[in-house]
Amino acid sequence: MTVVSSKEFITNQKRYFDMAVNENIFIKRGKNKFRLVHTNTDNANISEQPVLEPDEDLQRAITIDELREKMHKRIHELFANK
Repeated sequence: MTVVSSKEFITNQKRYFDMAVNENIFIKRGKNKFRLVHTNTDNANISEQPVLEPDEDLQRAITIDELREKMHKRIHELFANK
């Protein structure tokens, strides 16, 4: 196990990426430590684009046209009240 500062990691990235193949590398930043993990990408299902699953936030989303319509109504209400 090797622990390095974030500054040391940035300075010698290639070295630590190469070391991560055979041992655990931890990068210390402030009070936190982050582990550098080597993954064999030949067998992994890794895509360039992250896949986001539909969730509650997506269900509440509105289109730009719906937003525009609501904003126009609200603006007209604000000016009508003055």
